[in-house]
Amino acid sequence: MSMDIDTDAPISIAPSQVENGAAATIFCCDCGAPIDGTTAIDAKCYDCFKLTKDISQGIQREATLHFCRDCDRWLQPPTSWVNAQPESRELLALCLKKLSLNRTRIIDASFIWTEPHSRRIRVKLVVQAAVADDRVMQQALEVIYVVAYQQCPECAKSYTANVWRASVQVRQKVLHKRTFLYLEQLILKHGAHRDTINIKEAKDGIDFFFSARNQAEKFVDFLNSVVPVRVKKSQELISQDAHTAKKSYKFTFSVELIPVCKDDLVALPIPLAKQIGNISPLAICYRIGTAINVLDPNTLQTADISGPVYWRAPFTSLADAQDLVEFIVMDCEPVGPTKGKWVLGEVQLARATDLGVNDKTYFARTHLGGLLHAGDSVMGYMLTGTNFNNPNFEAIEESHTYSSRIPDVMIVKKYYPNRRRNRKRHWKVKRMAKDEGELLPKKTDQDRMDREFEQFLQDIEEDEEFRQGVQLYKQPAKKKQVDEMSVATTDDDDGEGGDLPQVDMNELLEDFDELTIMEDQ
Repeated sequence: MSMDIDTDAPISIAPSQVENGAAATIFCCDCGAPIDGTTAIDAKCYDCFKLTKDISQGIQREATLHFCRDCDRWLQPPTSWVNAQPESRELLALCLKKLSLNRTRIIDASFIWTEPHSRRIRVKLVVQAAVADDRVMQQALEVIYVVAYQQCPECAKSYTANVWRASVQVRQKVLHKRTFLYLEQLILKHGAHRDTINIKEAKDGIDFFFSARNQAEKFVDFLNSVVPVRVKKSQELISQDAHTAKKSYKFTFSVELIPVCKDDLVALPIPLAKQIGNISPLAICYRIGTAINVLDPNTLQTADISGPVYWRAPFTSLADAQDLVEFIVMDCEPVGPTKGKWVLGEVQLARATDLGVNDKTYFARTHLGGLLHAGDSVMGYMLTGTNFNNPNFEAIEESHTYSSRIPDVMIVKKYYPNRRRNRKRHWKVKRMAKDEGELLPKKTDQDRMDREFEQFLQDIEEDEEFRQGVQLYKQPAKKKQVDEMSVATTDDDDGEGGDLPQVDMNELLEDFDELTIMEDQ
């Protein structure tokens, strides 16, 4: 059933309807639909009104976002640079701040997917505005943002000379850099070098350059929290304004690491040894943390020497890892006392170079009594017949209390002589990108650095506690190597099978970045 309606005819309203308060019905002037005449706008229904009214008028449909490709930050006008991941809330907020709303408000916003390399960001908006006294209207629109590349001031300064305002000079006066290698891994793990504008190799250490003083102080505080150090501060006047009395300084923080490394043999001053628990003055440094941790292998007694205590009575290493000698275990017998993973044992040793030459053996007590068996190899320090030019060791020899406690051999760790030098590991560690500058290593120095780094990797494999401060990453492999990499054991032709210490695949991280990692040999 249909009925023709003359839209030009006048609309009549019954008096009873008006008196009873009923709504006055009119017809939309565009589509003819019946609507409430008291609330209609321009005698049009809502659908027809939307076709003629644009509440998004004045909101730009295109805008520009500035992005720094060096530090992956976005410009937040006027001068701020912020970090924001793609399609994140931070990036969406940055996009919305670029818009002029023109008496409208945003009730919804979302990203529309675009090709990552298109340099375009599409955002869908739903805006709302009042079109009458008590009527509101919603409308959806799309805004396209063009990503323009612009270098931030911090990155621009990093490519010019003499722009740093503070530097941290980290030094350690030792022949081997095992503590430096461990400190490097701690810095990478915690991202403490994130604010540096340059990292440069220097003699006996590394220089870190920062654009602000507070960044350098934050880095120094981090070093104080992970290793025992001594800090000295100096400043240099760069410029001075005579009218405003403003001065510009460059600050330098000299950070000296304690010259003692892991596995070093130390001769403590006798008063210091009595102060920290009456430990034997002749001990082994088994760990470097927030303090120096020393161990007496004859009694399993341990002690901690903090940084301030050390600098009040400083001492140097009696012998370091370069002086270690290989010994063969002839017999090992645990004697009972244990402390954590250590078991006190008595061993009979022969120097590896003496086998087949003479039958001279040595007696020693060790903390590795539960790990050693006849035929195993160990690394230790030969004390018998060795001359040490050290006043603390001479005081120990002259002391009636401690001179009788000096052993023939001080065992440090178990050794795996059949381990191949350049075997393929299924894990890697990150290295910092450093500027070598004029200190290009010679071939002999490079060989020494490679040996030290290989020893550091072996320490990671052998010591699970030492491995906690290092982030290990899976070795990137080709498809044909995936099955081999999934096996946690290494393919060593050493004949020792599973006796070699290994790193569990469950400890490795996935996010391996080849651009920031140096290949270990």
